Amino acid sequence: MLIVSHDNRNILANWWWTVDKILLFCLSLLVIFGILLTFSASPAVATRIGFDSYHFIKRHLFFAPLAYMVMILISMQKLKFIRRLSLLGYIIAISLVIMTFFFGEANKGASRWLIIFGFSIQPSEFVKPFFIVTAAWLFDGQRQHADFPGNLLSTALFLFTAMLIIRQPDIGMTMVISAVWLFQFFLNGMPLLLLCIAGILGLGAITAAYFVFPHFQVRIHQFLASGGELSYQVKKSLEAFQSGNLLGRGPGEGIVRSSIPDAHTDFIYAVAAEEYGVFLCMVIVALYAVIVIRAMLVSCKENNLFIILSASGLAASFGLQSVINMASTLHLMPTKGMTLPFISYGGSSMIATAIGMGMLLAITRKNVYAEEKDDI
Repeated sequence: MLIVSHDNRNILANWWWTVDKILLFCLSLLVIFGILLTFSASPAVATRIGFDSYHFIKRHLFFAPLAYMVMILISMQKLKFIRRLSLLGYIIAISLVIMTFFFGEANKGASRWLIIFGFSIQPSEFVKPFFIVTAAWLFDGQRQHADFPGNLLSTALFLFTAMLIIRQPDIGMTMVISAVWLFQFFLNGMPLLLLCIAGILGLGAITAAYFVFPHFQVRIHQFLASGGELSYQVKKSLEAFQSGNLLGRGPGEGIVRSSIPDAHTDFIYAVAAEEYGVFLCMVIVALYAVIVIRAMLVSCKENNLFIILSASGLAASFGLQSVINMASTLHLMPTKGMTLPFISYGGSSMIATAIGMGMLLAITRKNVYAEEKDDI
């Protein structure tokens, strides 16, 4: 009897018949594209900074399978486990964020990283998925129990989280978390007046950030610049798109990619454009779009607010981060220093994304809500 047959009731068989295979397939393709593009983008960067040319490739080949395994293991879990994981994970991740204020390693003007067992970890990357699911749990708590102040607690949790992350400072991550939380609150029935007030406050916060944080001001000026005033990375990124044209120069044949400082992380989309052309870029965009739209549609089939809010929030975060990265690469918005999910090099980003997508796959599994009710 096959381990994944309908009659087999073990956890692997149950997972296979309930997991959303379209989401799983799209996510798997992104991981494969990430490995492929790291082989193209990273050797020149590694050599430039004094490492072995295969340094980033070897590390990516370690993190990518590990992240994929984490995603699959989490996707097998039930809602009860996902809730507990999100709360415990949030507590640990936000504690690590606080530790960056005292033991953080400065990089590009911000102390967002911790060195743990020789690995550089960005705690705010892990805060994001755990916060989204915990906020959804609190919103759902008020819907389930009228005397439970879920909306108030979720708001307090958001303000606390945003305050700590902006303190690092990490404006891009703060904006993503703020946008996703407001989206969740909107789905939960946020009054239109409050939404307008939140929008005005958000614009005020961005304006204040422009005057308070010099690096944010520089990025705004670079975005508004044109011609020779463009930042070096953006200029080279646009050259890579022009060089690749429709079908690309071919694997390993990129010329401009070797001169982009962060070609393996923030600007890996430009490498895809130069070596594989607009065709692969459109495929990547389509994969992200399918994941986001599919996750939101599937979550709405369950009559459960927690599933709707958490799945929609995780999908929105995933999609928003990808849009920010690609738009920055194309000079459609200021650079944010955000990785392209599952494609860019970066251990923290890869594992954190895997946790978020693992929870998304678990939450959107068929009959996951019915399974939870059977356990009660």
